[in-house]
Amino acid sequence: MSQLTETEARESGEKLGILPDEFNQIVEYLGRVPNFTELSIYSVMWSEHCSYKNSIKWLKTLPKEGPAILAEAGEENAGLVDIGDGLACAFKIESHNHPSAIEPYQGAATGVGGINRDIFTMGARPIAQLNSLRFGDPTEDRTKWLLKGVVKGIGDYGNAFGIPVLGGEVFFDPSYNQNPLVNAMSVGIVDINKTISATSYGPGNPVFIVGSSTGKDGIHGATFASGDLSEDSADDLPSVQVGDPFQEKLLLEASLEIAETDAIIGMQDMGAAGITCSSSEMSAKGGCGMDVFLDRVPTRQSNMQPFEILLSESQERMLVVVKKGREQEVMDIFDKWDLNCVEIGIVTEGTELRYFMNDELVAQAPADSLVLGGGAPVYDRPYERPEYMDRVEAFDASLVAVPGNLVEVAKKVIGHVNVGSKKWVTDQYDSMVGTINMSTNNPSDAGITNLKGTNKALAMTVDCNARYVFSDPEKGCAIAVSEAARNIVCSGGVPAAITNCLNFGNPYSPQAYWQFVGAIKGMSAACLKFKTPVTGGNVSFYNQSTIDGNTVPVLPTPTIGMIGVVEDKSFITPLGFSEEGQVIILVGEHSDDIACSQYLINYHGVEYSPAPKFDLDTESKLQDAIMGAIRLNIVSAAHDVSDGGLFTSLIEMAYVNDIGFNVEIDTDLRMDGVLFGEAQSRVILAVDRSNVSALESYLAESGQAFTQLGDTAKGNCIINNQDFGSVDELRSISESAMPAMMA
Repeated sequence: MSQLTETEARESGEKLGILPDEFNQIVEYLGRVPNFTELSIYSVMWSEHCSYKNSIKWLKTLPKEGPAILAEAGEENAGLVDIGDGLACAFKIESHNHPSAIEPYQGAATGVGGINRDIFTMGARPIAQLNSLRFGDPTEDRTKWLLKGVVKGIGDYGNAFGIPVLGGEVFFDPSYNQNPLVNAMSVGIVDINKTISATSYGPGNPVFIVGSSTGKDGIHGATFASGDLSEDSADDLPSVQVGDPFQEKLLLEASLEIAETDAIIGMQDMGAAGITCSSSEMSAKGGCGMDVFLDRVPTRQSNMQPFEILLSESQERMLVVVKKGREQEVMDIFDKWDLNCVEIGIVTEGTELRYFMNDELVAQAPADSLVLGGGAPVYDRPYERPEYMDRVEAFDASLVAVPGNLVEVAKKVIGHVNVGSKKWVTDQYDSMVGTINMSTNNPSDAGITNLKGTNKALAMTVDCNARYVFSDPEKGCAIAVSEAARNIVCSGGVPAAITNCLNFGNPYSPQAYWQFVGAIKGMSAACLKFKTPVTGGNVSFYNQSTIDGNTVPVLPTPTIGMIGVVEDKSFITPLGFSEEGQVIILVGEHSDDIACSQYLINYHGVEYSPAPKFDLDTESKLQDAIMGAIRLNIVSAAHDVSDGGLFTSLIEMAYVNDIGFNVEIDTDLRMDGVLFGEAQSRVILAVDRSNVSALESYLAESGQAFTQLGDTAKGNCIINNQDFGSVDELRSISESAMPAMMA
């Protein structure tokens, strides 16, 4: 092995982001000064993106246990939940923020590819995709460029790969100007007895690399994801991977075919840190070592250096440990699908990873020393309440004037890109491929997937209001979990488990870390309340930009991805009014809380206010009531009240089948807050008149507050005898918001 002096090694380590104490720890693990290749290995494996060194202390406090959990968080490539009928659901959400900031098309496309590989390396067939996207000021050209590239990247990759998009969210705020957030979620189904583990064991078992050839794209991508963006970040373009959805489709089918055999020990996607990550994590999990011969790796470019091959994050590749004697069987399957399947190593006794190039040992390290839960460093970062919270807590709603023309306000609220229709985005995604989407033509609050061969369906959603989290991290994140659960419940499902994508600023900033800690606490409380354990996910720190010397963090954004089980397909509940003459009932209480609402921010320009009214016990009681009401088979439609408030929710129910409403709101509360405030724990139900008595009796027996608002009606949308416009007019305002922005 080529050697460096200690001084040379320390200087190289510093350039790679290795802290002085970390360098000393590496020397202790190796018993010598590391060479450059070894420093590169430790730099990516100990980056925040792989080791979670600044977050794992708090991640360990999240509730992870439950009767349906088949794989605890961090154990496998994705979470795994028993959904009955001999089936398991594999699901996960991850970020691809920094790559998307400098190359939005490939950054987003490879994010989709990577998250789908996490699913099918477990033997599960992906059946649905969701995404949560955040962009900057909608008037800025850069924002439009990023939005266009990201949406096209997601659409092109996902459409070609053949997995429908069932849900998502798009949000704009100036804090995301330079650093957009691209969080991709994938959901898959697998026979509970045919799952594949990301492990390696059995000395003498061969190790194969399968899929695409290895190139120089994505080298040090994990390190790139663990640093701040700056005005020079475009120079990091080689850190962005390049995807090929058609190659991934072949890899999917080949992987599922070998899952039908018992010829393999384990399989893992080559995502962050490439061969380095998959070989070290699989070896550490299985308690074994591995010899890897880098010159055998199929490459796209000649004369690649050992560290380039090890760290490349070229897409559509996986590492497979095969049972000795079954090599030809596996090779024949991958040959059938016209994919590389090359033996590049062997499982060994002990715990050492050894990497060779042309029979020369170029790097060696104990597998356990590289990984999360092993020798990777764990830090306890300080945190403190930010000064901006003084401005949040000083908010006084009485100083905000009630506008005289609420019809004008309503049209401005639904015409803003954060509240208006996202059709411009969703029309670029294929939501029908695979014939299992049950919520395209008759949408519900959550995406619904048909579980063919059973009487069940699967509900799924992604949720987070980052404004709420900014104003109160603990309450805001509890609301994110609660809204996800509310969407599942309103659609007829029972919440089962979550995955999370935690997008925050620099963990070395006590103020940013305070937001992170608060969010974890809120998530824990809500997950315990709804019995939705955390199956895993992704932490993405360093989401901020250095602009003219000033560091600007994004709004703290702990995106929640949740799945739920619809126990009987007859329980599936749409969100749209289905016919005239139905009775509209608000479950929950009227509120005039305008804090943190899109109305307050975008109409009045008030940036600082507390998170909206919310109580976890009240929310849980509401969801139990909605769940029970739906199971009486008397609810025609259900839709929660969230962004944009009560008026927006009513309008969204009207859009689906061109059915308006005539409601009467009898209250002494300020009417702008009642219509546009975003107080939580409220759901609108539509019910046939013949079923009103049964529904109201049930809600009263449940101790649940409710109010009859009025009726569905043809044509216009009327509140307190005031005409707010026709359904067609209001839909046009909503649907034109994003096209007008892009124009």
